[in-house]
Order: sequence, then structure tokens, then C-alpha cells
Amino acid sequence: MIRLVIADDHAIVREGLKRIVAEAPALQIEAEASDGNEVVRLVRERDFDVLVLDLSMPGRSGMELIKLVKSEKPKLRVLVLSMHQETQYAVRAIKSGASGYLTKESAPELLVQAIQKIASGGAYISAEVAEQLALGAMPGSDKPPHETLSDREFEVFRLLVAGSSVTEIATGLKLSVKTVSTHKSNLMSKLGVSNQSDLVRYAMRHGLSGYEV
Repeated sequence: MIRLVIADDHAIVREGLKRIVAEAPALQIEAEASDGNEVVRLVRERDFDVLVLDLSMPGRSGMELIKLVKSEKPKLRVLVLSMHQETQYAVRAIKSGASGYLTKESAPELLVQAIQKIASGGAYISAEVAEQLALGAMPGSDKPPHETLSDREFEVFRLLVAGSSVTEIATGLKLSVKTVSTHKSNLMSKLGVSNQSDLVRYAMRHGLSGYEV
């Protein structure tokens, strides 16, 4: 039996996941979480095999949460289930310790396959993600500027491009406005942009906003 914890801040998504799992043999949901703090508590208090994790939740989230979970239980397998289709999110998730990455648009049977594969010790990633991981490991490989961003800078970058203000980001990530402003300044410097419009154009040009130009 593969024991699961599902973590997503949307109740309707969790219900959908529970229905998919209920129809699959040898899968059992141990618990569910709606924010990062609940995830950490369950990791510390429960014994289970796979964490199915949304990247964007209240409190601790994203790459920071993956790293924290793996530091608490290194052998726990993490499957990221995300709305983000862009390869960069998947690459960062895998580098942070996730064993698999699946988008929420994927077919239900793929979710079951992914859970079974990573529970048995394998990895579940697309060919594009595998290629990016391989290229990044090669000596002297030229990285685009956004790959030099820290995980926190990349998260702030994503939220800025989505239209969130510095204050909204600070509230959502439980950081000070000053800290978020510093991240914004640093990431814009690394990307070579000077204003919000240029930042959005950069994201679109590199396929990091859901649109391409």
C-alpha cells in the first residue's frame, strides 16, 4: 500500500485528487493539507510514502517548502502537482528535491502512474525537463539570466509578472515589504531590466508567463 498526503489550498482540487486515488488499487490517503504549515506538521507527525504537493499555497510554499520537507524526511518522495507548465518551474522543483513534476492539466491516469513510479524509487519528469537538467549539469553551459535567480527571487519574479504588488507578495510570503523590495531589486539587476514592463516582456520572451513573444 502506498500511503499519501495531498497538499493543495483549494478544497475542490483535493476532492478531485481523492476521487482519483480512491479508484486506484494500492493507494491510500493518510491525510490532507491546505497550507505549508500543515504540510510540515504532517511530515513531522505522520508516516507516509508520497507527498503530492501544490507549489503555490499560503505560508511556506514552493521550493522552500520542498527543501524543508526533504530536510525533515530525506527519504520521503515528493510529487509536485502544479498549474505551471513552464519547464523552469519543474527543473527548480527537481533540483530542490522533488522526485516528480506533473501539471494539473494532466490526465488522471498520469497522476496514478507518477505516484506509483516515484514510490518505487523512480522519477517522473518530462523529456524537456530531463534535457534541461542534463544541460545544466554540463561544464561551461550558458545559462539564461533567470536561471541565476535564487528560488526566492524566482518566486518573487513569478508573482510580480502575475501582477502582484510588492505589498501583496510580502503578505502572501509572510515577508517584510523591505525584504521583497530587496529581492525585486536584485532580480531586476540580474535580468538586466529596469521597470515592470521590461520584466513582463522578459518573462514572455522566455516563456515564463504563460505567453510567448
